Amino acid sequence: MAVIGAAPWRFCSFSDSKLGFSDSLSSPSAKFVRWNAVRFDAVKARSRHVTPIKAVKAFVSGQADGAGGKNGMSTNIVWHECSVDKLERQRLLQQKGCVIWITGLSGSGKSTLACALSRALHSRGNLTYVLDGDNVRHGLNRDLSFRAEDRAENIRRIGEVAKLFSDSGIICIASLISPYRKDRDACRAMLSEGNFIEVFMDIPLEVCEERDPKGLYKLARAGKIRGFTGIDDPYEPPLNCEVVLQQTGGDYASPSDMAKTVISYLEEKGYLKA
Repeated sequence: MAVIGAAPWRFCSFSDSKLGFSDSLSSPSAKFVRWNAVRFDAVKARSRHVTPIKAVKAFVSGQADGAGGKNGMSTNIVWHECSVDKLERQRLLQQKGCVIWITGLSGSGKSTLACALSRALHSRGNLTYVLDGDNVRHGLNRDLSFRAEDRAENIRRIGEVAKLFSDSGIICIASLISPYRKDRDACRAMLSEGNFIEVFMDIPLEVCEERDPKGLYKLARAGKIRGFTGIDDPYEPPLNCEVVLQQTGGDYASPSDMAKTVISYLEEKGYLKA
């Protein structure tokens, strides 16, 4: 087993086929595992009648001795401050980092608004990044289902990533259903006061279902998708969001007009200048 790097972080790589382990992780290719300042000892693992790969799994899940304990919570770590802080990054970019969290039912226009808003801000010289719910599930969150507990973890991870973008001085636009109020509120609590801007796409269910751009409502009604928000799983609308975009009679604002509404809020609150 090759060990690369030095304390406090170590990386180990291993190949199932070469070492002949009887158990394996999800990918058949070489794997990389990281843990905090605890030396993994394959010989010691064998002496405990635990195969090396199972011991590595224990580190990943946070169940090994010294690996952070239950739920993978890290211990014995200290925050390291950098000499370049958020204010300096904001002055460099001439804008204020924040998170614009767009929530609403499937088909309400969240992703369309996110892209229109990103384009409009880009044309003004502002740096943005869009975290789209479906896109993030292609990579970072591909291990999560749509069960309530996995949805909560999905939101938590995206909230943490959005927080990093905000800290870098970037205007982060998160676009995802995020149906549960407590999960959105938890993301708001991650950021300092005023840096979380919740935008509610207040579009009626019947309108979203009529649009059904991905054909998901049809599948849900046919019983082929379980736990679909708005059909057999609840959506909890925001109670005190910063921006509400809703239907006015039978008319709907265009994506560019909705983007202008959000930009007006950003201008009013001083986000588009350092």
